[in-house]
Amino acid sequence: MDRIDLFRIFARVVESASFTRAAGLLGIPRSSVSAAVQELEGRVGARLLYRTTRKVSLTQDGAAFYERCVRLVADVEEAETLFRSAATPAGRLRFDVPGRIGRLIVAPALPAFLDSYPEIDIELGVTDRAINLVEDSVDCVLRVGPLSDSGLIARPIGELALINVASPAYLERHGVPAGPDALGAHWAVSYASPSSGRVAPWEWCDSGEIRSCAMRSRVTVNSAEAYIACCLAGLGLIQIPAYDVRPQLAAGTLVEVMAGHRAAPMPMTLLYPHRQHLSRRLQVFADWLDALLRREVLA
Repeated sequence: MDRIDLFRIFARVVESASFTRAAGLLGIPRSSVSAAVQELEGRVGARLLYRTTRKVSLTQDGAAFYERCVRLVADVEEAETLFRSAATPAGRLRFDVPGRIGRLIVAPALPAFLDSYPEIDIELGVTDRAINLVEDSVDCVLRVGPLSDSGLIARPIGELALINVASPAYLERHGVPAGPDALGAHWAVSYASPSSGRVAPWEWCDSGEIRSCAMRSRVTVNSAEAYIACCLAGLGLIQIPAYDVRPQLAAGTLVEVMAGHRAAPMPMTLLYPHRQHLSRRLQVFADWLDALLRREVLA
């Protein structure tokens, strides 16, 4: 088998953490994937993968080889498209964005991107759970909020403003909170993280410091749609990205409160698995997504 094909197969096994999933993604028999990895290990003279019945993971040698392997594959793919028009990078791109941004911002704008780049195909993941770029074979992901030290390459987009809102019906019944000192007499719709189940406290900035308190709540949700719907129903105050409720604010079905006591803005970041040799399709997509988010979400 061609050496570059061996590299591609090995990289796909690593990224999907499974011989079976790699075979499905590549459209070849599992036995061919296994044979390719064995051949590659024979050529390099080292064991590259630990194999169990449930999972495939990298050895220390495999981890070092994988980093070089993906760079070589990227170089070859770049060379293969060297003489194509610079305006038409090609290939399939997998990316993942949080639910509301994907549905409200990215999906409606995709036709324009695809018209501009007719040789790029998109696999759009829309989810609020954390994505593992390597295991899920995703080219890039948009994260909102603080980042853990994941070893991924981060491209900052900007900060997402959070505002406090309530429905007119809620405010008529409970009054308008003048500030954090009044929160003890109010109710909130609680938001539980879809990944951890942790309920976020109510937060605000005070002289550069982040302060928080627990709010009374009778309803807990784990999606942005339910969060907004419960607020519209008058069930309590919520803290939400400003772009998420622009239509409701414009229509007067939601009202901003405590504008001087907002929570700290949340960073938005694009994450990639590798620092160098990004494919041209990923470069043009990342530039497009960056501009889209700055225009539609951060403006």
